[in-house]
Amino acid sequence: MTGPAESSPASAIAPVPAHQRALGFWDTFVLWADLGVSFLVMVVGLFLVPGLGLAAALGAIVVGAVIGNLLLGLAAAIGSEAGVPTMVLLRGPLGLRGSYVPTVLNVLQLLGWAAFEVIVMAQAADMLATRFLGLGPAYGLWALGFTALTVVMALGGPIVVVKQWLEKFAVWAVALSTAWITWALLAAHDVRALFARPGTGALSFWLAVDLVVAMPISWFPLVADYSRFARSPRAAFWGTALGYFVPHVWFYALGATLALAAGVAVDPQAPIAPLLAAIANLTAGWLALLVILVDETDEAFANVYSTAVSLQNLAPGVGATPLILGVGAVVLLIAWTVPLAQYESFLLLIGSAFVPLLGVLAADALVVRGGRYAPEEFFGAARGVRWPALGVWAVGVAAYLAIAGLPALGVRGLAPDLGASLPAFALAFVLHAALGRATRGRRAPAA
Repeated sequence: MTGPAESSPASAIAPVPAHQRALGFWDTFVLWADLGVSFLVMVVGLFLVPGLGLAAALGAIVVGAVIGNLLLGLAAAIGSEAGVPTMVLLRGPLGLRGSYVPTVLNVLQLLGWAAFEVIVMAQAADMLATRFLGLGPAYGLWALGFTALTVVMALGGPIVVVKQWLEKFAVWAVALSTAWITWALLAAHDVRALFARPGTGALSFWLAVDLVVAMPISWFPLVADYSRFARSPRAAFWGTALGYFVPHVWFYALGATLALAAGVAVDPQAPIAPLLAAIANLTAGWLALLVILVDETDEAFANVYSTAVSLQNLAPGVGATPLILGVGAVVLLIAWTVPLAQYESFLLLIGSAFVPLLGVLAADALVVRGGRYAPEEFFGAARGVRWPALGVWAVGVAAYLAIAGLPALGVRGLAPDLGASLPAFALAFVLHAALGRATRGRRAPAA
């Protein structure tokens, strides 16, 4: 299987032929298990405490992970059935030009995620080199090196990365290092005392659930970029949902426990630095930190690769190689110049945009289309904008933000105790199921 640099621009977003669908359940599980291993996942665990006590935070983590990963698995299965990338998949409910709206939003969020991953890796490497090797600060060089490595992986493509890197090395090394961090943390602190410590009440349970749901939902705009290579929708669903669920719960829980046990405080201007220091201070924590740092490259790879794939929805005549190189240059520039803050609000904004969009897509695929898209829904027939679907999406976004608000920016929701993810998804699903069935017959002759 060739990487994107070796495929034509047209074939890059065309349905993947059956003989090229090389990822089974285990391959998909490993991919998403590795994508769930991230310092950024652990950072969100810091936001859950001490607003919630540890027991309530762990409950919110499990509930949010179940909801978020079932939704992510659903999107993966739909993408596997159609065999096209996510942004092309959205041409179904939104139309070709309608899909440009989520494509632009996705490109922006992926550039942000990719830059944040490079920043995290560069900061961690710089800290390790300074602290344990006695080297001087060299953040800029580390950022350049990790960006270059990410670009090389993106040029290789997902099948090469999964089968040659993740399955053969990364997943095993990361499993051992994560188990070591967990053991060192539990051995060094009184877990009973941590559970007995009450929360401050500054965060509601369901708003915490929304923060947990937002992480797997942030992968929805690119999940079909990989599930289109799955051998079956079943393998795509279970491999994605279970693969991401395990590290999702584990790393959120580690972040929350570290925050209470080591007194890690969230600094909005530098949310990752205190966490890195706390891990390094554990017994042999620097070695585990090094292993996770190496594995962090796959998240950056996924963001860079999928940014290029999403851009091909806007400009299918441009090859993947120049797009990947251009995206890498932009990511490096951001990592060198822009400090990333307001991480909590960033997650809620992602949830508000993509949870209802997934509701629209699920209703369109499962109800309006009866579980199967015809290829002409993506290529040729739906040239314009399907305004009813865009309107339903906008209503879902408004409902999410009205319920949850943006607490970090001082915007309080109308009902944060209710939780916004399930209501926004259900509202978008029901509205589009009704409107989509009503309007499909009227647009069929034009198609």
